Amino acid sequence: MDLFATTSAVAVSSYALLSTVYKSAQALYAQPVNASSPDDDLAQSETALPSVDVIVPCFNEDPNTLFECLESIASQDYAGKLQVYVVDDGSANRDVVGPVHDIYANDPRFSIILLAKNVGKRKAQIAAIRSSSGDLVLNVDSDTILAADVVTKLVLKMQDPEIGAAMGQLIASNRSETWLTRLIDMEYWLACNEERAAQARFGAVMCCCGPCAMYRRSALALLLDQYEAQYFRGRPSDFGEDRHLTILMLKAGFRTEYVPDAIAATVVPDSLGPYLRQQLRWARSTFRDTFLGLRLLPELDGYLTLDVIGQNLGPLLLAVSALAALTQLVIGGSVPWWTGLTIAAMTMVRCSVAAFRARDVRFLGFSFHTPINIFLLLPLKAYALCTLSNSDWLSRKVANVPAEGEKQAVTPHPNAGLSPASQGRISRTIRQPGFSHRPSSLAATESVCASDRSTAYK
Repeated sequence: MDLFATTSAVAVSSYALLSTVYKSAQALYAQPVNASSPDDDLAQSETALPSVDVIVPCFNEDPNTLFECLESIASQDYAGKLQVYVVDDGSANRDVVGPVHDIYANDPRFSIILLAKNVGKRKAQIAAIRSSSGDLVLNVDSDTILAADVVTKLVLKMQDPEIGAAMGQLIASNRSETWLTRLIDMEYWLACNEERAAQARFGAVMCCCGPCAMYRRSALALLLDQYEAQYFRGRPSDFGEDRHLTILMLKAGFRTEYVPDAIAATVVPDSLGPYLRQQLRWARSTFRDTFLGLRLLPELDGYLTLDVIGQNLGPLLLAVSALAALTQLVIGGSVPWWTGLTIAAMTMVRCSVAAFRARDVRFLGFSFHTPINIFLLLPLKAYALCTLSNSDWLSRKVANVPAEGEKQAVTPHPNAGLSPASQGRISRTIRQPGFSHRPSSLAATESVCASDRSTAYK
């Protein structure tokens, strides 16, 4: 039994040491740096604003959710040219989303592309990219609502020609629904304002997340064929398109950035089943592109090597420690106190730091994510590593298709389809705690969540 106790203690101590070094460096580099003033940015942007194409692929999306997404795009305050391409990827519920298409078909800024059959999110995006011609391309998921200034904020960041891609900050639009959505919302905050913010210090955000990411068309033109033809072990690889495209941008020598005040609210899973399916797919795509990204590390700052080690070796050490501790408990009957106390201490320190940085005490509750991570996510990641060749999306379900003879109502905004100046805001403003000093308004309604549609294209 001493073997299991020693193994667990050594693994958890190594995990604590690695996490302390990694998280300390991450917290340091995640601190905001001095930026140019808004007046300076506006003065620069008054000359030749770039045209922006917004790509919204959708598959079996709930019509009200799709409407809210498109309304938030139509309400953007961007002063330059904005074109929107809504790509229906062979949805089975096209009859119920048709009224939404009809509303925006009357807006000259919108083009509705109806694909005859389902080809996957990546190919749906590419179909729109090749049909458009804007200087910049903004990919938006169909269940995501953008703050009115998102396009403007991202365009300002993309003024630097060395930047190939930039992502905004993600929050959960259905945060208040369940205990899980609250945890995921905090998880998103940490991923954006710790991990991405630190990576952005070196111009190397490793994944510009799919719900809201902007790309330079000239860079996309160089990479589109590689992006379309991704294979893993001889089989087409469809999911994880955001991470793969980001890695391709970095390989081509472009910088990738994070814009914390470009806020986008997206629907997240509200129960464990959809959440675990989403995490399994994400874990597979992360492992696939981590192997590809390793070749980049010698060209990037040393912190990025520490970041990759911390994100991959840390969970492995934690898994070994937890497995050895459980074995000690089951076989020997002795309680692995050192392992439990170390994990608990690391959890509380991390949550306390997050609560301080976000100026929000609710982050102390993120400690409940630790048992989910140890007992569900770590085994799931091990399974993902053993099944890397599996490209099943796991969650492509038809959202809210009415029964035969039943009609589903779509309630349009009274100003839908009008010019940007006359667009109204959606009913309720979502405010992210800790960002009251960052002026950005975001509207959403209560009806943006369905039980499993949040994972249909994520």
